[in-house]
Amino acid sequence: MKLKKTLKIIAGVVVFFTLPTLLLLGYIYFKYNEDVPVGIEGEAADALADNMLDALDYEAYKKTEYIEWTYQNKRRYEWDKANNLCTVRWKEFKVDLHLNFPERSKAYVHSFNIIGDQKDALVTTALNYFNNDSFWIAAPYKVYDDGVKRSVVKRDGKDALLVTYTQGGTTPGDSYLWSFDTTGKPLKFKMWTDLLPMDGLEASWSDWTTTKTGAQLPTFHKILFFGFEINHIKTTR
Repeated sequence: MKLKKTLKIIAGVVVFFTLPTLLLLGYIYFKYNEDVPVGIEGEAADALADNMLDALDYEAYKKTEYIEWTYQNKRRYEWDKANNLCTVRWKEFKVDLHLNFPERSKAYVHSFNIIGDQKDALVTTALNYFNNDSFWIAAPYKVYDDGVKRSVVKRDGKDALLVTYTQGGTTPGDSYLWSFDTTGKPLKFKMWTDLLPMDGLEASWSDWTTTKTGAQLPTFHKILFFGFEINHIKTTR
C-alpha cells in the first residue's frame, strides 16, 4: 500500500510539473513557429539593408579595428578585427584564433600550451563560440557578406529585410527577418536556424550602445522569456 501511494504521489508530481510545461511549449510552438517567408530580391532589398547600415553608422564600425566584449559573463573575446584574429577565453581555456587559417591557432589550458587532438577540439569549440557570439554583436553589419541573399518581405504592413546566409559560419543556410524603427535601426529579428528547436523565434535588437569609436553595438537580447547580456564592450581604431 505504501509503495502504491508513493507511486501515486510521484506520478502526481510529474504531471504537476510536466503538464504545464508541455502546454506552455505547445502554446509557444503554435504562436511562433512558421516557415521561412518568401521575399523579393533586388534593389528594394539592398536599399533596406543600406538604410539599416546608415542608421547604425556602418562607417564607424568599419573603421573599428578592435572589439572586446563578454558574452553572458561566460566567454570573453578580444577581437583584432583588422587582422581577423581573436582571443577567446572561457573557464580555464584560452584559444588564440586565427580566423583565416584556424590550423594556425593556439590553445591553452591554465596557461599551458596544448597540442594534438585536444588542441584541435578546443580550436573547434572556440571557433563555434566565436561564430555564434560575434553574430549576436555584429549581425546587422554582415548583410553584405559573401553568399548573403537579401529580400524584402511585407510584415504588418511594413517592409522587413530577410537575410539568408548561404555559406560560412557554423550553420550555413540560416535566415533572419529584420524589423526596423522609423529611422531604419534594427528592433528585432525572427530566426530560422538549425541551432534552434523551433522556426521563427524572435529576438530583440533594441538595447544599443555607442562605443568609443562610434560603432553601435547591442548590449542585451531577449528571446521569449529569456535575456542575455553582452557587456564589458571596448573598441579601438
